[in-house]
Amino acid sequence: MGIRGLMSFVEDHGNEFFIDLKMRDTKIIIDGYALFHRLCFNSNLGLRYGGDYDSFAEVVQKFFESLSACNICPYVILDGGCDISDKKLTTLKDRAREKIQMAHSLSVGGGGYVCPLLIREVFIQMLTKLQVCFVQCFSEADQDIMTLANHWNCPVLSSDSDFCIFDLKTGFCPLNSFQWRNTNTIKGTKSCYISAKCFSLDAFCRHFNNMNKTLLPLFAVLCGNDHINLPIVETFLSKVCLPLRGSSSKGRRHHRVLGILSWLSHFADLTEALDHVLKHLPKKDRENVRELLCSCMEEYQQSQVKLQDFFQDGAFVCPEAMNLGLPEWVVVALAKGQLSPFVSDALVLRRTILHTQVENMQRPNAHSISRPIRQIIYGLLLNVSSHPENVSPRALPSQSLAFSEVERINKNIKTSTVDAIELPKDYSDLSKLTKLSLARRQTLLLETLKVRQTVLDPIPLALKLPVAVSCYWLQHTETKAKLWHLQALLLGMLMGPLHAISNSSGNMESAPRQAQCLTAR
Repeated sequence: MGIRGLMSFVEDHGNEFFIDLKMRDTKIIIDGYALFHRLCFNSNLGLRYGGDYDSFAEVVQKFFESLSACNICPYVILDGGCDISDKKLTTLKDRAREKIQMAHSLSVGGGGYVCPLLIREVFIQMLTKLQVCFVQCFSEADQDIMTLANHWNCPVLSSDSDFCIFDLKTGFCPLNSFQWRNTNTIKGTKSCYISAKCFSLDAFCRHFNNMNKTLLPLFAVLCGNDHINLPIVETFLSKVCLPLRGSSSKGRRHHRVLGILSWLSHFADLTEALDHVLKHLPKKDRENVRELLCSCMEEYQQSQVKLQDFFQDGAFVCPEAMNLGLPEWVVVALAKGQLSPFVSDALVLRRTILHTQVENMQRPNAHSISRPIRQIIYGLLLNVSSHPENVSPRALPSQSLAFSEVERINKNIKTSTVDAIELPKDYSDLSKLTKLSLARRQTLLLETLKVRQTVLDPIPLALKLPVAVSCYWLQHTETKAKLWHLQALLLGMLMGPLHAISNSSGNMESAPRQAQCLTAR
């Protein structure tokens, strides 16, 4: 994430760039993507067999209990779908390839870090259960995080080096130095705190000849962030003589960071520095490169989204979503995490990236079995009732039936074209979908899963959907399922209710009845 080599560089200068904090009695803005990845990868969870979700849920609960003990009020901000400009597509594809290699390593007993498919969903479930305030942004969350943190004058918790570039009033605390597992008590009191380190942008700029802070976004795009990786920038760097200040234990990785920062520190402001960058490029390329660099630097400016309004009164106003003419219920459901970013990617870009998981890389990827379900979803999303007076020229793509899916093929990625299923007239307007009767919506769901209502009638309400999905799987699985596969599924479905019943004062007699209903089918 962020700027290559920057995080390790600032950590090498920890005594100079960071301030020790005893964090308590404060709001804190948390980068949700960074947090659930860190909790997943740094808690000794099993990553090889589909996800140790119970253990992950316990870790999430302990994390927020530690914050509560120190009177720290968290606000979790989650990334949404991909940027409509698609600036990060190359980066996303590169990451997808890296994940495939790590998943392969894990599948044959090696090391690697690949989040189980449902980690994000479990994380959101735990936020809801623990009543932690959270929002899912429409696209990338960094600007919204910075804007909210500055509005409330509170720190940001993340592991993304981009937060070393944002001008945060109260600073940025890296997750790897946030000692939430070991809370401390202030001597002579009952007040608890969490030891943390806070990055000081002022100290960072002082280190480089009191550099003007406004130059840092240009440093980010020249050094190479997730949004830009231009050969023409490499041309500039090869022509300018970058000074090397001091020595670095990380060698070549830090040479680029040190060189660009030292070179930029000689300029008074952004305009002067940008002019010097462009004069090293061919005249025919200068204006196009200027526009591209300025566009990328806008990623470090304040967001127009006011998340404080969402947290205070539930109002989520996103100009980007409004310009696309999306139904209000879709925008609200995305903000509340009730819909996956998969939905906004399909709506806005007509393209989705299917997440990698640990599996046999010689076999078709596990997403293949659910393609018919996704085709129904695409059919529903096609039917957006656009209102021209409210929709900008950059509105949704034309109404073709084709969607693109980036998926794993063996140990590489491939972009496949998938056609949406045309649906009956009842489902022809996405904005009115939630107004359909429950019976009509259930009919579509059961027809999608190829399950008859009579099959589900004897099943307890809480288990109807898991049973219906299991029926779908049994009909579409690549190889014939064995009895022990089905028994494992049934055991998994029953473990949750049995565990809940055994830990409550309820009547244990209801559990055997649930088991009888399932096994009888």
